[in-house]
Amino acid sequence: MPPTVLTARALLLDMDGTLVNSDAVVERCWRRWAVEHGLDPEAALKVVHGRQGYATMAVLLPDRPVEENHADNRVMLAEETADVEGVVPIGGAPAFMAAIAELPHALVTSADTALATARMGAAALPMPAVRVTAEQVGASKPDPEGFLKGAAELGFDAADCVVFEDSEAGIAAGRAAGMRVVGVGPRAAALAPDVHVEDLTRVRVEAAADGSIRLHFDAA
Repeated sequence: MPPTVLTARALLLDMDGTLVNSDAVVERCWRRWAVEHGLDPEAALKVVHGRQGYATMAVLLPDRPVEENHADNRVMLAEETADVEGVVPIGGAPAFMAAIAELPHALVTSADTALATARMGAAALPMPAVRVTAEQVGASKPDPEGFLKGAAELGFDAADCVVFEDSEAGIAAGRAAGMRVVGVGPRAAALAPDVHVEDLTRVRVEAAADGSIRLHFDAA
């Protein structure tokens, strides 16, 4: 049985699919890109979540020069940043963010700062003071760099951190960082995170007297 309580010193939070439901925007933009490049949109959508855009493009078009992927990624980011129609908070996210407001936490996202700001704002969620965005890492998830940087900025060891993620790439990154992972939502269900929850309504946060964070789960 998965644990119903995890104890941590800090929390590292993915954004898309974990705090913010941006699937409508992601699907609009990536379907358009896939069709423009002669790809099956349904197949493309299976690999887009959790990675930076250029990394997704490298998976889908492995023989294309990386410079073209980065150029397309810049266009994609501009399109996604301008399109917030249908962007809403994941169930329970407002209460969850309120519960951890005074506790050590960081946003670790494959979005750049502009996109993260647009989506967190559209979902009416507070932007964490500590955040690791696309500009701050040299490698996209599933590389653990972002999560390790988030832990370092908060001043905690990897083993003391719990990651909240929804995607295959993100869960792999959390594991590679040596952290425990809470999988959020349907994509995470088949990826064997340490704990899986349908959404953030299934998580209760308790600040312990010793400064630790106790996470109580109504696990799915």
